[in-house]
Order: sequence, then structure tokens, then C-alpha cells
Amino acid sequence: MDTDLRLIRLGDASPHVATLAGWAHDEWGHLHPGRELAAAIESFRTDCGPAGVPSVFAVMHEARPVGMASLVADDMSDRQDLTPWLASVYVRPEWRGRGIASRLVRRVEEEAQAHGHRRFYLYTPDQQALYRRLGWKDLEDRRYRGEAVTIMHRDLAPMP
Repeated sequence: MDTDLRLIRLGDASPHVATLAGWAHDEWGHLHPGRELAAAIESFRTDCGPAGVPSVFAVMHEARPVGMASLVADDMSDRQDLTPWLASVYVRPEWRGRGIASRLVRRVEEEAQAHGHRRFYLYTPDQQALYRRLGWKDLEDRRYRGEAVTIMHRDLAPMP
């Protein structure tokens, strides 16, 4: 990752909450029909916990966010048996190809592991190759809210 980029935990009072929630709403809002941007922002704000589940991380360039990822309890409403989830992995198009997504995923993995989680999950319609490269395994292919997705899992070693 570029040396002029830094990875931070996003707090619920961060001035960047609306920006990141807007990215998530633009990318995945179709999976939550009828949810307006204001509601998406408030939901995102509640994901900005102080540690563990939930947590939101952002990669910053100077004072601007360029990527994000979250650790949340529930990312797939009909799979309450699976928790926690890596969610909202997003990097601005002009910043892709620099290892930012991989760094964000690793940071969320570290957070999950540090808080006692040995397995956690994600779903993706199109980034299976990225996650497989990072050690994630396919669990299930299915349709979720009209979209073909793969649920994947990652097993983490216990902390020493």
C-alpha cells in the first residue's frame, strides 16, 4: 500500500460517515429497497463501534477516505446463523490496484481475531478471486435479494 495512505478506525462522530455510507448506498443500496440515504447513513453510523463487532475502517489519503471495510454482526438478513461478517469492502475506482482492499480485509480479519472470532463470513457477487487469494473459502452459491452471490468464510487461528 502507498506510504502516503493510512488506515484508521472510523468513529460514529467522524465527518466521513456520510461519505462512506453514501458509497455503500450507491454500491449496494439495491439490496435494501426503499431505504433512503438518510437511513443508510444512520445505519452505517451504528456500525462505527469502538472495537470488535461492529467496526468500520477507512484508508485515508491526506484528509480524504479512499476505501473502507466493516466488521458487522449481520450482513445477510436471512442467514442469522452466520456471524460476524466482513462487509462494505469498497475502494474508490481511481485508487484500485494498489493493495488497499487487501489491506482493509486483513485489518478486519485482525479485528475479528483479536475479539475471539475463529470464523467469519462475507458474500460477494463478483470478487471471489480476490477473497480466494486472501485465503477465503467458498461456502455457498445462492441468490440474495435477486442477485447471484457466493457466501465465503475465513477461519482464523486463535490468538496466542
